[in-house]
Amino acid sequence: MNQPPIFLSIAIGTLIAVASTTGCHLFNTRAQSTPRLHPAAIPNTHTPGDVDKPSLVPFIIATPNSLPGLVIDETEAVLEGDWQYSTHTPPYVGAGYLHDQKSGKGTKSVTYHPQFRQSGLFELRLSHCYNVRRSTNTLIQIKSANGIDEMRINQQKVPEHHRLFRTIGTYKFNANEENWVRISNGGTEGHYVIADAIQFLRTE
Repeated sequence: MNQPPIFLSIAIGTLIAVASTTGCHLFNTRAQSTPRLHPAAIPNTHTPGDVDKPSLVPFIIATPNSLPGLVIDETEAVLEGDWQYSTHTPPYVGAGYLHDQKSGKGTKSVTYHPQFRQSGLFELRLSHCYNVRRSTNTLIQIKSANGIDEMRINQQKVPEHHRLFRTIGTYKFNANEENWVRISNGGTEGHYVIADAIQFLRTE
């Protein structure tokens, strides 16, 4: 059997070595996508793998559009005030979560503007990581077909859906109308407010 030229063998061996060390498949030409970040947010200061609870890493959802329903990550929200990225406390959706740096209380908010193709009733869920440093009374405001509703949630408690999403309530949203969900840090002195993704699941 004829052997391939020595330089070809070396080249193939190099490709295999590079592929194995980088975790890529040989001859895979698909570009590796970089997770989106909000351009107005302060960058994350934690290095990859620097997490406080490694056991919660499997609950991270790296791709928001893999979830059912309408999902809006913080990358599509409107930020008021200085919010900073972090990946230190999993789980989270996408590239990380935002926190208010435990400062500027009453001046910071994250507002999501969902667009619905059809009117209907939707269960609203909100994702957030949790620990004792989180706010116990984070303000949530919802603009739906019935007006503006508001409540406060305890972000120290474990979310009931896969340790990541918490049900906020069921609301009617109309297509082609102004709808929004806002997370605010007013009245949360001494603790971090977290903003990540929100999810709408049709209930009808």
